[in-house]
Amino acid sequence: MKPNRLLTFILVILFAIPLKGCSQINNIKLPEPKKTGGMPLMEALSKRKTSRSYSQKELDLQTLSNLLWAAFGVTRDDGRRTAPSAVNWQEVDIYVCFQKGVYLYNAKLNQLDFYMKGDIREATGKQPFVKDAPVNLVFVADYSRMGDRAEDAKKSYAAADVGFISQNVYLFCASEGLATVVRGMVDKDELKKLMNLRPDQHVVFAQTVGYSGEQ
Repeated sequence: MKPNRLLTFILVILFAIPLKGCSQINNIKLPEPKKTGGMPLMEALSKRKTSRSYSQKELDLQTLSNLLWAAFGVTRDDGRRTAPSAVNWQEVDIYVCFQKGVYLYNAKLNQLDFYMKGDIREATGKQPFVKDAPVNLVFVADYSRMGDRAEDAKKSYAAADVGFISQNVYLFCASEGLATVVRGMVDKDELKKLMNLRPDQHVVFAQTVGYSGEQ
């Protein structure tokens, strides 16, 4: 084999093999969410509850895909979502915090876009259980998508829109036998710094999801 061809072959092999320990920096393509079945709505409403005890068992990708689609997935060709938003701004982004890192839910491509390395779960809330729960969702409002409304109005609209999304998560968890709690006890300024968010991005709430740790 000629030297140039040998070098090309080696480079192709190197780039084709993922580097050990770096898999967490890749985007994660989620399986197609299952949009049928589940618990009847009235039964899910009756079983909706807040939990503060969690197992460390991780969620599989199918459950995670279904969860995020239920929260704020795309439902129509025009990009409308499972939860409403004022003026259809869709200003809320969902950051998914795992032990291995933080990802941004990309609803259009149905995938998790890698955002940052590191386990920041403990910083997503002041309660002790957040650091061990498998998933903590951080709801971030991007005020730059909300036009020229006053700051107070943006804050109110964003809080309401996150409320719709978090309730979708509650109902999904009730249907699937998962535990969840939406949380306001978050040091939002510190979390914003830790996540390196832009000045016009604001942490609204966080929500823990996992399997119940209650015996």
